[in-house]
Amino acid sequence: MILLSFDIEEFDMPLEYGKEINFQDQIDISISGTNHILDILDKHRVKATFFSTVVFAQNATEVIKRIIRDGHELASHSFYHSAFELEHLLTSKKALEEISGQEIAGFRMPRMKPIDEHEVKKAGYLYNSSINPTWLPGRYNNLAQPRTRFKEAGIWQIPASVSPWVRFPLFWLSFHNLPLGIYRWLAEKTHKKDGYLNIYFHPWEFTDLKDKKRFGLPSYISNSSGKKMIENMHSFISDFKREHYTFSTISNFLQNS
Repeated sequence: MILLSFDIEEFDMPLEYGKEINFQDQIDISISGTNHILDILDKHRVKATFFSTVVFAQNATEVIKRIIRDGHELASHSFYHSAFELEHLLTSKKALEEISGQEIAGFRMPRMKPIDEHEVKKAGYLYNSSINPTWLPGRYNNLAQPRTRFKEAGIWQIPASVSPWVRFPLFWLSFHNLPLGIYRWLAEKTHKKDGYLNIYFHPWEFTDLKDKKRFGLPSYISNSSGKKMIENMHSFISDFKREHYTFSTISNFLQNS
């Protein structure tokens, strides 16, 4: 089973590279990218999980309505993308439930930062998908964490997928920078070993990020963005559906496994 998830948020990454980007542009870029994603999922008739910040949801209500209407899962990506307090675990859950009219079962920390599992449980979540069980220089070292799903503090932990041999991460950056055939091969081998694949992306990847003057992003981030990303995602889903792989939201995966 393939678990596609998308972290829908304020597009604040240019700030990390010394570029100013106003709030409305952050929201508009993520709205555009999310609609591209929804078009892709609709074409292939697959369901996915969308981890949304409250700030994005409040400023993109039509997109949130479309996510719900199309039968996808909405989960929490905290209240803000670049600021976090423990209280945001609960306040983001309640706010997203009010906006969507759905129960919010899942949580993912922005930038996959560490979070106390007991606090996640206390806030009422059923699962947490905030671990990338690999080493990413300058971000995190999670090599000591379990590579596949496990329970901690009474809730499911759903780590992002990494290869079973050297824990090569299969997250969004790999999708951008590996030849698609190699990425597919790694995904197939990981799925065969684990029985599922959990990979995540962002809406802004589906827009053109190559304007260095505007965004300041290094090539390993902007590579294969926009139209190329849309084409590659279409191809990835088509290839796996042709081989009779199934796609699911994270909640449905847990309920049926």
